[in-house]
Amino acid sequence: MSLFSPLTIKSVTLKNRIAVSPMCQYSATGGLANDWHLVHLGERAQGGAGLVIAEATGVTAQGRISPDDTGLWSEAHAAAFQPVTRFIKTQHSIPGIQIAHAGRKASTYSPWKGSGKLTPADGAWTCLAPSAAAFLPGEPLPQAMTAQDIQETVAAFARAAALAVSAGFEYLEIHSAHGYLLHQFLSPLSNQRQDAYGGSLDNRLRFPLEVVAAVRQAWPERLPLAIRISSTDWVEGGWTIEESIEYARRLKTMGVDVVDCSSGGSSMSAKIPVGPGFQVPFAERIRKETGILTMAVGMITEPAQADAIVREGRADLVALAREFLRDPYWALHAAHALGVDLPWPNQYSRAKPPLPKKG
Repeated sequence: MSLFSPLTIKSVTLKNRIAVSPMCQYSATGGLANDWHLVHLGERAQGGAGLVIAEATGVTAQGRISPDDTGLWSEAHAAAFQPVTRFIKTQHSIPGIQIAHAGRKASTYSPWKGSGKLTPADGAWTCLAPSAAAFLPGEPLPQAMTAQDIQETVAAFARAAALAVSAGFEYLEIHSAHGYLLHQFLSPLSNQRQDAYGGSLDNRLRFPLEVVAAVRQAWPERLPLAIRISSTDWVEGGWTIEESIEYARRLKTMGVDVVDCSSGGSSMSAKIPVGPGFQVPFAERIRKETGILTMAVGMITEPAQADAIVREGRADLVALAREFLRDPYWALHAAHALGVDLPWPNQYSRAKPPLPKKG
């Protein structure tokens, strides 16, 4: 097993273990993907990644991080993604998408348009959350979700999963990390409910697992289903790696195939020891203790580093984000550095360098 070994999950075979991590582009209009997404995602497929995952895509308009995020709540939104998925497949890569709801972290400006929450003049909307507690002091309080809100949001995730099929995606990831809605229910830092959705671990798991169950029904059994989690909040009294392991055990029994192991996002006071591969131990531990496939992500930049993670059985896949922004052809360049003869697109083959001579 190595970085360039194929991996079969259900009916889908990834040509290698390299994934383009979902990265918000803040470039949609009305939630609709466009030429930017085609070029951005398509180029990373050209660049040799086995799996290309589209950004956190709102299951409702209210669930988007910003007004410029992609969405997947109508047939028009699915149709807008179809050119993207078609092109990714022509490059023998697998198109994936992450479906999400930002909860109390919604209704923000895109990074280059401002900071913090939108003002009413710029189209601010009321955010939903498990509890009426803001992420940052001074922010408008979110609306604590009612039983009806919860049911409607579960249904929205299921609808987005079905629309992802018609959009042409072959890999689906549920966003349950980074302080967004599902993670808000999981973490005691954001979930202050006194009903069946708050308090004990079983109660805090209830809403995320209801989402997973609904998505599993809507998403074809033959296609891989993944979930991104924050393995820890990095804050005392917050979500822990031990709780993540229990979450992963339950997810596996429900038909989830891959756990994408990130961390943080619930608190600005978290002390996160960011460094090369700092989240890999979470992927390794969850993989070892539950038997589920895991994806490692976070400060993975070097070919030998990524290859070692897979070779040593610390994770089954590696996901890169910023490094793919710096170099869309990272997978091709990594193959060259590791002495692997990976095919280049025919149109670019004249520029392919010879492999280094061994010995």
